[in-house]
Amino acid sequence: MLPDIFQFNTHRRDAAVARFAASLAEGARVLDVGAGPCRYKPMFGRCDYKAQDFARYEGDGFRYGELDYVSDIAQIPAPDAAFDAIVCTEVLEHVPSPERAVAEMSRLLAPGGRLLLTAPLMSALHMMPYHYYGGFTPSWYRHWLPKVGLEVIRCEPNRGFFKSFGQESLRFPNVLRPQPGLARLAYFPVKLLLAPLFTVFIPLLCALLDRFETPDDYTVGYFVEARKSTSASGGH
Repeated sequence: MLPDIFQFNTHRRDAAVARFAASLAEGARVLDVGAGPCRYKPMFGRCDYKAQDFARYEGDGFRYGELDYVSDIAQIPAPDAAFDAIVCTEVLEHVPSPERAVAEMSRLLAPGGRLLLTAPLMSALHMMPYHYYGGFTPSWYRHWLPKVGLEVIRCEPNRGFFKSFGQESLRFPNVLRPQPGLARLAYFPVKLLLAPLFTVFIPLLCALLDRFETPDDYTVGYFVEARKSTSASGGH
């Protein structure tokens, strides 16, 4: 319960990947695109799991996992139709040409193969300087994926306004910083007074209100699942 309140974005995304992994046949050939630390590898223990990343980010504390392919996302050195499933989570915003990335994923998928794709609709700057886009809408997925032979099966919002508001509220302690001059004197008392409101009460309230909301056009991102057309021979 607590992870879904205070870390709902990551919690729900992990659950979506776990469901996707469980739905695959034993021995399925899986590629994790933009895998980073390979945090999802244990979920695909029944599968033939491979990981790809460009492995250039050097942010504090970030560590890459054991990668099978170190390459540009649009030029992964694997044969056509090499995989039965591909998972790519929170990566497209870090790619200069995301339409080329999804074309490459289509090329790598066998006919009938499945893709699980997530990307933010809204987010703060992160993993700089490799952050190129602010977010991806349902229209983007429905426009680009069919162009490369991928049928969109579902495009589900990762909750709505209240969950999004609660998540942003948790950023309060990091965003409120002391200012020069007299304002610095008031900084710590104000932060001490307001921190419980923004980091505990508001997220809890938003979690309650979320039960009465139907997610629509205000969300942190989407869970997109697509299938490679059986008539498509490649994504390019």
